[in-house]
Amino acid sequence: MEAALDLLRHTLTSPWVYLLLLGLTAVDAVLPLVPAEAAVITVTVLATGGEPNLVMVLVATTLGAVLGDHASYAIGRGGGSRPLDRSPADSRRRAGSQWARRAVCRHGGVILTSARFLPGGRTAVTLTMGAVRYPLRPFLLYDLVGAATWALYCVLLGLFGGLAFEREPLYGILTGIGLSIVVTVLLQVARHLRRRANRP
Repeated sequence: MEAALDLLRHTLTSPWVYLLLLGLTAVDAVLPLVPAEAAVITVTVLATGGEPNLVMVLVATTLGAVLGDHASYAIGRGGGSRPLDRSPADSRRRAGSQWARRAVCRHGGVILTSARFLPGGRTAVTLTMGAVRYPLRPFLLYDLVGAATWALYCVLLGLFGGLAFEREPLYGILTGIGLSIVVTVLLQVARHLRRRANRP
């Protein structure tokens, strides 16, 4: 295991690591099966001696997330809302489309920035925002805020894990990823409880 960590540390001193993080976070926006959050946390935990540079990790992660979100938005916009609007007036699909359109128009910024912390949430929201033709300028602004917040969150989790287990980096990685899972579960529980409270 130690040999694998040493190899990983050696890889992290390469400038290609920033491009790798950018690519992973971009792909994760469209295909949420890619473990971008775990990659950012791992890189941050193993950042020793100033390599890789954490500011550059933050920038690459933010930029990748924004590019990926815009790709997802473009896919949604390309598909358009017409197929949804053509569905029968009393169908669940049509009702869901109209609900999504109203929610995005009223609370688009809050939904976009907070959905990033839910599994698959950012992909669903960015596709929907593209499909309902949410204006691109506010989308970019809110997306930058959400992406930067998420990137900082991942880096801070990695820093915490790295500092808590400085001599045991594997434990640091597991701690950082474990904390992100706990936060995600707590957010899901809070969301579920809020939905139940709002039901008539």
